[in-house]
Amino acid sequence: MISIWWQQLLLVMAGGALGAAGRFWLGGLMLRHAGNAFPWGTLTANLIGAFAAGFLVVWLQARGPSALYWRAFLMVGMLGALTTFSALMVECLIFSRSERGGAMLLYLGASMMAGLALVWLGARLATMLRPL
Repeated sequence: MISIWWQQLLLVMAGGALGAAGRFWLGGLMLRHAGNAFPWGTLTANLIGAFAAGFLVVWLQARGPSALYWRAFLMVGMLGALTTFSALMVECLIFSRSERGGAMLLYLGASMMAGLALVWLGARLATMLRPL
């Protein structure tokens, strides 16, 4: 029998593969539709991830013991691979080196403020949908 740790690791790996594929697809979609003047793909992935994380934190609270597995698959695996702080920081470095400090501040501000708003909104939605 596989231990709980190994089961969770396999779920993280499966979720991570799906999240990474989703990030790749979303990045290409945003590049084709919005161009490359701004890192729309990373911003979109991080904002979707913020909303989903807020929702899942609340939704998983009512799942009992199975939440352990859902958290491994959805939050650590899928959202961990979909969203990335390192890409945000690298893109800010690129902005700063190209003398686009204003764009860098706009990007950071949009990522932080919209991300915070969306994680809160996701949590609120899950609270409203939670069975009593």
